[in-house]
Amino acid sequence: MASSYSIILAILAAAAAGLVGAFALMKRTILAGDVMSHIAIPGLGLALLFAWDPLVGGGLTLFLGILIIWQLQKKTELSAEAAIGVIFASSVALGALLIHSDEALVDALFGGFKNLTPAEFAFGAGASILIIVALWLLRNKLIISLFSPELAISSGINVDRINLWYLLLFGLAILANLRFLGALLVGSLIIIPAAVSRQLTHSLGTFLTTSVIVSVLSMLIGTFIAMHYNLDTGATVVVTAAAFFVLSLFKKKR
Repeated sequence: MASSYSIILAILAAAAAGLVGAFALMKRTILAGDVMSHIAIPGLGLALLFAWDPLVGGGLTLFLGILIIWQLQKKTELSAEAAIGVIFASSVALGALLIHSDEALVDALFGGFKNLTPAEFAFGAGASILIIVALWLLRNKLIISLFSPELAISSGINVDRINLWYLLLFGLAILANLRFLGALLVGSLIIIPAAVSRQLTHSLGTFLTTSVIVSVLSMLIGTFIAMHYNLDTGATVVVTAAAFFVLSLFKKKR
């Protein structure tokens, strides 16, 4: 595929990550983005071992991990953070055992998989659009379940099911950005734009929109700088997002 298709996919994936991050911040699970991305590492190792597409392997373990996290939340007293932490620690250790090549390890952690194919573009673009549309449709139920689970239940909202949908969309956003940022950095594009938006905005609508805009700008500006100066794309995108956060700190609190 031409590079323009990679740019289109990067924009869509970044927009999805920014929106997911905004809801994660409201759920007070913003750091889960960094942790959950590491669940893909064993799948990347299996993909290298059996010569699969890295995104297929990463997606398998990522979504298996999400289902385990969901079940742990339902059947134990563990919080979301504790459940994610258990799976995270196991995933990192297993991934380290499976990935033996230094070059492959760098690709898995920081991005840089092979050139984009038409099928991969179609999957990535479709997944990103699905995330954006689904979160828009679920936004009211998500917001109610975030701030008052009791009210959500009394209103007939299945909170467990909403949590599962959100975790799946969260995982899909990680997977969509995995090729650009790698397992180590992909969570940053979920965490940082939402934090920037929280600093700059005071209403829900502008908060969600600003998070998406900052995420997309970070991806575009970071990619341009990386290409121009021959730098690592993933790291440059994250540093760009971090620069936006530093700038947001200069905004005076009302």
